[in-house]
Amino acid sequence: MTALADKIKDKQFAITAEIVPPVSASGEKLLAEAEHLRGLVDAINVTDGAGATTTMSSFAASALLAGGGFEPVLQVTCRDRNRIALTADLLGAAAQGSYNLLVLMGDDPAKGDQPEAKPVFDLDSRKVMQLARQLRDEAVLPSGKAVSPAPQFFIGAADMPIDPPADWKPEALQSKIECGAQFTQTQFCFEPEVARRFIGRLTDAGVTEQVGVLLGIGPIISAKSARWMNENLYGVTVPDAIIARLEGASDAKAEGRLICAELIQQYREIPGLAGVHIMAPAQKPDAIADAINLAG
Repeated sequence: MTALADKIKDKQFAITAEIVPPVSASGEKLLAEAEHLRGLVDAINVTDGAGATTTMSSFAASALLAGGGFEPVLQVTCRDRNRIALTADLLGAAAQGSYNLLVLMGDDPAKGDQPEAKPVFDLDSRKVMQLARQLRDEAVLPSGKAVSPAPQFFIGAADMPIDPPADWKPEALQSKIECGAQFTQTQFCFEPEVARRFIGRLTDAGVTEQVGVLLGIGPIISAKSARWMNENLYGVTVPDAIIARLEGASDAKAEGRLICAELIQQYREIPGLAGVHIMAPAQKPDAIADAINLAG
């Protein structure tokens, strides 16, 4: 098992953070950024062409992190690889020390930096999770060839936190669990009361005993950025109270980090919540480190 898996299994509050690999043929910048998070997070996510833009491969970046003494969460998208490439890359990732996986569909290439790129989507995210589970539990390729040794993956899926209506059931997440998901990292959730109700309903449905849920949070750099998130990120609501604090602060970036720290403190108290996943778009990892340190 990975350290992240152990922490979730032991019901200790876990913290993961996200890093975007550099547009570089050197690992120096990546490792320097990760150093800000050493000892503060349980694992570091490495994005896989987020926004359908080109960066260093998430597989290579995860291997660099593992070699540097960090625990990576390898983000794997379905957008760019067929099933042969996905299988080969998963085996290669495990061979280089990347065992935590976050399986995603991947953003539309038409909205990225090379819109003429052809999407693949040979498998969807559920089928990739099933593939990873098959490699681990059955030690065979889809072709039937044996895998030795088998990769010891800890499989993750994405989820969207909502304020659940009375008749809501977590069917989408349950289907991902049935495909092999063992933990989930969610989109941003800046509303503690919504988080409590969401996790409460998952707990009532028995989901939090099956999968570790890490709620997405992050430091926001300005009121303008918060409004942009409200307008452009599906399912994300930055409350008016947070926007007002950012707008009235003499140092909006520092206020954003303080707000993130307060969310960490509040989310620690939610029964059934496995932890938080901290994302800081357009910021350096020191913003995440500051928020964690402020949370104590």
